[in-house]
Amino acid sequence: MSTVNLSNMIAHMISEMMENQDEIEFQRNTMAQNLGCVPSQINYVLSSRFTPERGYLVESKRGGGGCIKITRVNFSTGTPLMHVVNAIGDSLDEKTCRSYLVNLVYSDLIEKRDASLIMAAAGDPVLKLIEQPQRDRVRAAICKQMLLTLLHR
Repeated sequence: MSTVNLSNMIAHMISEMMENQDEIEFQRNTMAQNLGCVPSQINYVLSSRFTPERGYLVESKRGGGGCIKITRVNFSTGTPLMHVVNAIGDSLDEKTCRSYLVNLVYSDLIEKRDASLIMAAAGDPVLKLIEQPQRDRVRAAICKQMLLTLLHR
């Protein structure tokens, strides 16, 4: 099995575990044994796919065979859209932009239609004529401005 397929399988398994809950705990070593992989492969998936930008906090608890706790971050206090705007910074790649928007929709902070419009305006098909890294700077500006517009309506 290729590394990509194994990574997809691990990510899918974790996503299914989180489908109806915002927090899970599992033994990294047990999962690795069940999948026939090394524990570092699970670490790779956690660090690349379950990131704060995608709305997840991952904690590794010492002892007990490598217990992992994953929490889905719910933007529900304060001015969460403003926190996202600030988190975007000066540069934003397409994949991270999409992740922010998916999490905002999941958290019921923006409508799916609004997220689709932002992605349409800030996606690579529209920005492909702009060279990197300027493209990611323009994408960040578009995304932030559109989120600020949603915040003030």
